[in-house]
Amino acid sequence: MKKLSFLFLASFLLITVSHAQFTRYEVKLKNKGGTPHTLANPSTYLSQRAIDRRTKYNIAIDSSDLPVSPTYVSQIAGVSGVTILNKSKWLNSVSIQTSDANAITTISGFPFVESVSGLAARQTTEGRGNGRDKFEPEVALPPVTTNRNEGISADYFNYGTNSFNEIHLHNGEFLHNIGLRGQTMQIAVLDAGFFNYTSLRAFDSANANGQILDTWDFVARHSSVTEDHTHGMQCLSTIVANIPGQFVGKAPKASFYLFRTEDVFSEYRIEEHNWVCGAERADSAGADIISSSLGYYDFDIASLNYTYSDMDGNTTIAVKGADMAAKKGLMVFNSAGNEGNNGWHFLITPSDGDSVVAVGAVNSSGVVGSFSSYGPSADGRIKPDMASVGVSALVQSSSNNVGAASGTSFACPNMAGLATCLWQGFPEFNNMRIITALKQAGHIYTTPDDRTGYGIPDMKKAFASLLVEFATGSGSITSCIANIQWTSKDVSAMKYEIERKLPGATDYFKVGEVDPQAGDILATHSYQFDHSVSGLAPGTISYRIRQIIDTAAASFTAVYIDTVDVNLAATCTDGSAAKPAVYVQPNPTAESTVTLIVNTTDAINNMPVLIYDGNGRLLSQFSFSKGLGRFLYQVPIGKLPKGKYYIKAFNGNKAIGTAELIKL
Repeated sequence: MKKLSFLFLASFLLITVSHAQFTRYEVKLKNKGGTPHTLANPSTYLSQRAIDRRTKYNIAIDSSDLPVSPTYVSQIAGVSGVTILNKSKWLNSVSIQTSDANAITTISGFPFVESVSGLAARQTTEGRGNGRDKFEPEVALPPVTTNRNEGISADYFNYGTNSFNEIHLHNGEFLHNIGLRGQTMQIAVLDAGFFNYTSLRAFDSANANGQILDTWDFVARHSSVTEDHTHGMQCLSTIVANIPGQFVGKAPKASFYLFRTEDVFSEYRIEEHNWVCGAERADSAGADIISSSLGYYDFDIASLNYTYSDMDGNTTIAVKGADMAAKKGLMVFNSAGNEGNNGWHFLITPSDGDSVVAVGAVNSSGVVGSFSSYGPSADGRIKPDMASVGVSALVQSSSNNVGAASGTSFACPNMAGLATCLWQGFPEFNNMRIITALKQAGHIYTTPDDRTGYGIPDMKKAFASLLVEFATGSGSITSCIANIQWTSKDVSAMKYEIERKLPGATDYFKVGEVDPQAGDILATHSYQFDHSVSGLAPGTISYRIRQIIDTAAASFTAVYIDTVDVNLAATCTDGSAAKPAVYVQPNPTAESTVTLIVNTTDAINNMPVLIYDGNGRLLSQFSFSKGLGRFLYQVPIGKLPKGKYYIKAFNGNKAIGTAELIKL
C-alpha cells in the first residue's frame, strides 16, 4: 500500500473482509495470438522516443512489447456483465470487473485464457469523499524561511534556505549550475492523484511551459488527475517546483507524465496491476524515469497479504512490472516505505526489485528518519539502495502554501529528480550505469547498511566518475611536437591543465592550461594541446589531463580524465635554438586563437603573457608555466579587432621577448 510512503506517519485501521466477494479480476492470457502488431513495425505500439531508447541502449524489441491481443480482449469484453478495466502487455493480462460468477466461468473456459484470479472485492469510491484513505489528512505546517543570504549569486537558482539545504545535502546545485536542470528529460510519476496541480504555485512554470505531457487515471479510466488525492501533487512538487527564494525542485525543467494508479480508499492487488499498466504507458510514451511513492504488502483481504519472504524482487505483481520497466531502459525509483517503526519493519514492494532504486528517508542534515523502512530484501540484497530528504521535506500544500512533510514518499522524488539531471548530462550511459554511479557516490558506499543502503549520493562525485569514464584522449609526436587530443564534457567556467612526466621520472609537472569553449550548459567538446619535446631523452612521455570541474576556492574539485603516453624514439631537434625566444604562429591570422611559442633554456613557474595594442595599451593578460625548452600555448584573440598587436612574455618581472601579431 502507500501508507508506507505518505507524508505523515500514523497507524491505520485496516479493514478485514471475511468471505469477500471479488468483483475485479486479473485474466492471464496464454499468448498474444491474433495480434495485428509485429516486432518489425514497433511504431504501431511504441513512440519514436521509446524506440530510440531501445536503439541507443541496444535493447531488443521482443514479444513483451507487443500489446495484449485485441482479439482476446474483444472476446472477454463480449461476455455479459464484464467491463474491461486495464490491459498489461508485460503481464499479458487484462483486469476486468464483474459480479457475475457465470461470466468468470465463461472466461476461464476460453482456450487462450491461462487463469482468472481475484484482485479486489469491491468497486472504487470516486473523488475525495468518505472511505478508507491510506494517506493521512493534509496538515499545513509553519512557513519556511524564504531567503538564503549567503551564496545566492553563485547558484543558477535562488533556492531559499530550506530548499538549498535539501539540494546541498547531495551537492545537487552543482548540476543545476552547469546547466543540468532536467530539460530534455521525461519523468513519469505514478501516484494516487495530483490534486489541483494546474492551479498551485509550485507548478506555475511547468504549466506555463507545457511540461506536463500526458495524464491518465487508471483507477477511474479517464484523462483527468486533478480531482483526486494531494499525495502525488506533493511528490511532484519536490521535483518541479519553481518558487524563487523559497522552493525549487530537483529537476524543475523536466517534462512529466502524471498517472493515477492508486485508489486511496481501499488496498487491493488491482492497484499493483494498475501500477504495471502505468509503467507500461510511461515506457511506450518514451519516458526516461519513473518516480513512484507507492508500495504494497498488506491488503483489505488478509489472504492477499504478502510476507517478508515475498520481498525477494521476483514475486509480487508490482515488482515484475518495475523490473520490466528497468529492462526496457527506464530508471525506476520507488519509496522504500514508512514501516521502520511498526511490526512489518521492512521495505515494501516494488522497492524490492533488483533493478529498482529503493529510496530511504533522511533529513537535510543526513539523519535517518526512524520511520524509514529497513532492508535488506528477503534474498539478502542491500536495500534501500540510497537515501534522500524525506524528513521535513518541502512540499506544495493544497492551500497554496509551502510546508514540510515527512515520508519516504518525498525522499523518492527528491532522489529521482537529481538522478534525472545527472542522466541528462550523460545520455551515453544506460540506466543501470547511472544507478551504479549514484551508489558509488553514496557516503557509505564501502560500508552499506540496512537504513540508507549505499548512503546519500554526492552528485558532484557521481558526475566526476561518469566524466572520467566518458572522456577519451590520444597523442602523437610529429616534428618534435607532442600533439595531445581529448574529448570531454564541460562548461566555460571549468578549466583544463596538462601535466607531463618525462621518461624515467616519477612525478608529473604542469606544462600548460586550456580554457573550455564558450557555453554555460554542459556539452561535449574536443581539444588539442601542442607541446615541444625537442631535446628530450628518448622514451615514453606521459601527459595527464586534469579537468577542474569546480573552480571556486571553497568547493574546488578536479579529476584526471585521461593519461596519454607518447613514445619519443630518439632525441630530436626542431631548430628552435635559431628562432626568437617568443614568436607566434600563424602570423598574420584571422583565427580566434594563436599559438604562442616560448623557447627558454630554463623552466619558468610564473610566466605572465601580456597583449598590447599598437598604442601600448594593455588589453589582456594570462599566466602560464613552462619546463625546459620550447613550449606552445593557445592564446585567445577572438575579441581583438583587426590590427597590429604585441604579445610579451615574462619570467616573473623580467621580459623574455616580444612577438608582433597581425590580426586580419
